Amino acid sequence: MMPPMDDLDDLDRKILAALHVNGRASWTDIAQLLGTSTTTVARRAQHLFGAGLARVAVLPHLEHEGPVHVFIVRLTCAPGSQLRVAGMLAANPDIRYVTVVTGAYDIVFELVAPKHRDLYSILVDFVQAIPGAQQSNADLVLHTYKVSYDWSVPVLGERAAPFALRRPAHTCERGHLDDVDREVLTALRDDGRASFQSVGSRLGISESTARRRLEAMLERGCATVTTFIPAAALGYEAEILFWLSVEPSMQDSVAERLSGERGVRMIASTLGQASLMCEVIMPTTADLHHFTSRTLAAVPGIQSWTAGVQILTVKRGFLMVPWAESRIAAALSRSEGGA
Repeated sequence: MMPPMDDLDDLDRKILAALHVNGRASWTDIAQLLGTSTTTVARRAQHLFGAGLARVAVLPHLEHEGPVHVFIVRLTCAPGSQLRVAGMLAANPDIRYVTVVTGAYDIVFELVAPKHRDLYSILVDFVQAIPGAQQSNADLVLHTYKVSYDWSVPVLGERAAPFALRRPAHTCERGHLDDVDREVLTALRDDGRASFQSVGSRLGISESTARRRLEAMLERGCATVTTFIPAAALGYEAEILFWLSVEPSMQDSVAERLSGERGVRMIASTLGQASLMCEVIMPTTADLHHFTSRTLAAVPGIQSWTAGVQILTVKRGFLMVPWAESRIAAALSRSEGGA
């Protein structure tokens, strides 16, 4: 269960935000950024990790093993089955992202599968075999315009911009990573803050080799350091998924215009009734109202939109988020007990 957000003070939130923009930053660097002691930062951060409010992972480029299909799937569920269905979806290694939402659908998830895979077996056989899963709508992602990792920067102030990790645009190809690279990534998948010494010892390589391999992958864009934190921990009230119907000739211009908004965390073109899907995170519902009534309303080419509030994110970056684990485990346990 997620700890009460009211228990977090301003320093806790700033530590989480610093980890969000640079998950492998040293405690000393974070302390200098926040103007406090290294000991205080380390102690507070370990408590936040222990409370399940943050997870740091080093993740490979989505196409590091070759081209993939990406589908955004919206799913309705039988009443009361949402958490159980979300948990079963999250257990699938081909599913990168799962969230429970409001609106016409109950769950949205993202499927990533190599292009040679049998999509029918995943999108139909697997999903429809889940008890409680009902109607689904799958849209192929055609192009991703933006994936943002800096939505938390306002919590720190603009002085944090140089502190954030650089994330180069990159087209990964099969063969960019060798066996040692993959072993380093595997060692840092569950604990993205593991020391190079511990990674080297685990893999039987030197500390300098582990460091050099990771830095090269990050520099090329073959891997990224990603920190998952609940938006509510930073005081953000609204995480929304929008589906925008856009005039076809203006799709690129609409996406580029919205990409300039910091609150837009992701925007992608999809093959479906809605031309664009975007994930938006806002500090308050008043900010969300401004976004819908002023920002979206002022963008030429947007014809209509629908949206859903993300009420519980279960999985991101192919990893379960720690603040959802206990809820999902309890739902699955109740299901097994009832069976």
